[in-house]
Amino acid sequence: MSSFLLNIILALVWVTLTDSYNPTNFFAGFIIGYVVIAVASNGTGRYSRKLPQIILFVGFFLAELVVANIRVAIEVITPRLYIRPGIVEIPLDIQSELGITLLANLITLTPGTLSLEITPDKSALYVHTMYVDDPDVFRRQIKQGFERRIQELLK
Repeated sequence: MSSFLLNIILALVWVTLTDSYNPTNFFAGFIIGYVVIAVASNGTGRYSRKLPQIILFVGFFLAELVVANIRVAIEVITPRLYIRPGIVEIPLDIQSELGITLLANLITLTPGTLSLEITPDKSALYVHTMYVDDPDVFRRQIKQGFERRIQELLK
């Protein structure tokens, strides 16, 4: 049985035992189940290592999403345009289909950026951005932000 499924079962057992059927109690049961699984595997199991990485990754993405939304909203409500659109080539270190797809989709989900094309040899991704003051800085932000975290997540 996978550890995630076991964690869900433990959370459901917790909800049943406490007789409190609400999302907050389920989340508490999930955390307690995670701790039980981590302790049982001495913290060396893949699940006990990956879940915190996933949570941190989601937090990073949500922070990037909020910042991008605020930047685009400011652009919309101010009378003067500050955009400097451009297309930037991002060389890829990720080689897996899943990693490239995840990177391209996360970039597209972030307001102000859009993944355009992946080269046939999967060595680069072309991204359209509303704000390209310096292509090297933008490239570095993508590589050290999304790409690095996706690589860590998929190890």
